[in-house]
Amino acid sequence: MRLPYPARAERLWREDALYDLLVVLDYNERPRTRGRGSAIFMHVAKSGYAPTEGCIALARPHLARLLEHLDLRATVRVLAKQKSARSFRLGR
Repeated sequence: MRLPYPARAERLWREDALYDLLVVLDYNERPRTRGRGSAIFMHVAKSGYAPTEGCIALARPHLARLLEHLDLRATVRVLAKQKSARSFRLGR
């Protein structure tokens, strides 16, 4: 893919190492629904846990430890204050 992409795209190859450990969650993949966003990732958190743009971010050692225990059958449950909880399978 060439950037800038006409639709919005995340640059996954970064100097800050936030995406060195990355899990793609099965959000809005099958079927895709326009306006619901394209992906939710689980990745390394920024310093001070600065907000993400809708992803799940963990400290690198915590994410690495979690990944040791997950497999493709795992489900990540996302809890939101204003909406009911949603569950997503790990991406393929």
